[in-house]
Amino acid sequence: MRLFLAATTALAIVGIHTTCAGDRSLADATIVVYNRDLSESSQLAKFYAEKRGISCNHLVALACSPKEEISREEYDSTIAGPLRAIFEQRHWWTIHAQNDGKSVVQTNSIRFVAVIKGVPLKIRATTAYPGDQNHAGAVGNRNEAAVDFELALLGSFSRQISGAVMNRYFHSYRPIAEFNDPSLMLVCRLDAATAATVRNMIVDAVETEKNGLWGRAYVDGANQSSSGLRDADEWMQTIVSEFDKSGIPVVYDENPAVFPPGFPMNGAALYYGWYAESVAGPFADKDFRFLPGAVAVHIHSFSARTLRNSNANWVAPLLEKGAAASLGNVYEPYLELTPHLDIFNDRLLHGFTFAESAYMASPTLSWMTVAVGDPLYRPYAAWLQIDIKPAGKTTDEWKMYRDFALKNGARSVREYRTLARQAALRAKNGPMIEDLGLMEARDGNFSAAISYFQQARSFYQQRDDILRVVLEQANALIKAEKKKQALDLVSNVLRSVPDAPASTLLRKIQEDLKPHPGTTPTTHP
Repeated sequence: MRLFLAATTALAIVGIHTTCAGDRSLADATIVVYNRDLSESSQLAKFYAEKRGISCNHLVALACSPKEEISREEYDSTIAGPLRAIFEQRHWWTIHAQNDGKSVVQTNSIRFVAVIKGVPLKIRATTAYPGDQNHAGAVGNRNEAAVDFELALLGSFSRQISGAVMNRYFHSYRPIAEFNDPSLMLVCRLDAATAATVRNMIVDAVETEKNGLWGRAYVDGANQSSSGLRDADEWMQTIVSEFDKSGIPVVYDENPAVFPPGFPMNGAALYYGWYAESVAGPFADKDFRFLPGAVAVHIHSFSARTLRNSNANWVAPLLEKGAAASLGNVYEPYLELTPHLDIFNDRLLHGFTFAESAYMASPTLSWMTVAVGDPLYRPYAAWLQIDIKPAGKTTDEWKMYRDFALKNGARSVREYRTLARQAALRAKNGPMIEDLGLMEARDGNFSAAISYFQQARSFYQQRDDILRVVLEQANALIKAEKKKQALDLVSNVLRSVPDAPASTLLRKIQEDLKPHPGTTPTTHP
């Protein structure tokens, strides 16, 4: 049914998903849709199909506009109509005509659709569409949409385009192959500012799956208290809690502003944030790169207004900086109708595909969301295997933390942290001991946090790791009313690395802490 009043639902507590479909069954359930009039689109489609072992007869060429935005009439005549005909011709679905004349999909062998760069991104609003009924309200009177979230309902055969459609797969915890609605397909796109970036997204997803996505998470809250915006901060808090339970080191910024330029955001495997209009902070630094296979999402109403400009909005820039997958909005979606990132993150961590995770997290279809990335990408499927093989010292540190968290997660907070500290100190595990410090700091235990940060600094060897912990330690010292120690710390570090990207942040702390003429210097020990 169409949705005209937005509603929210709490995230259910569920167990670990361990029944991911095999690669072969995923490939057999996938088609690749591209623009036949663009050689770039055709080449990328073949490249993706080869990397994923998708059959040649599952490549679908459309004669469609090369523009990102099209009319509803163009969508019907060049995308939806031709695709429905191909589904029948190739016997991918079976259709039953009911007595009332409506068509119903009874079986469907296709559950994933990969839309390739060159196929339109969004459908502009229209008026007087035959068969549509406009409804009152901010949602019910709108009929613009993302092409992909419209295609997900290709098998509904509906002419009702105003409003959003309630997504029955929302909150699901079953692979799409086990979902009892054969008309629903999970549509994602492999798209970015350049073909080279799309190729990197494909390669990185396939390669990362072999050992899993190991690295640090960065979560950027906005500290919003108004009822209309509080939900997103609650999603971020839930995500941080999930990372703590999963043994994934996480840096959580609760300030209203985004992570500042120069913040040492190295080793970034996951990023969730909000709410800035255009790419900012470390992501605008020319040398910043995500780890291969990273998943990065920043909530904004028009985060995916275009994917063809690597400097516009958020999704395209994040992909250009090396992320393999992202979520965005092509038009204003309203916060409660965007993907719930806590659910999205939970499903990724439990081994579901990028497409399944994105659609399980989306309350509506026929709306503004676009999921950009390989639909079959499972960044954490390898974590469900017993014989994960580390790929170097850094991965050993991530894996050790992950293993510890899984084995000791049922312990009390005090006992868990005591044992974790002992294990991290024995192994000289910098990410683990830093993360324990951040947990203590979030709980207001600044003395314990300062001790953890001091130890983490002694374990790290990379400059950016050390500088990030210095910033964290200085912040904890300030909150503990030990401002002179904080000033001494940043001043000493600045003498050693005056030209580091993070030096601007250190100088800001230094300037704020320095006694000014006419003031009494702090005497805190």
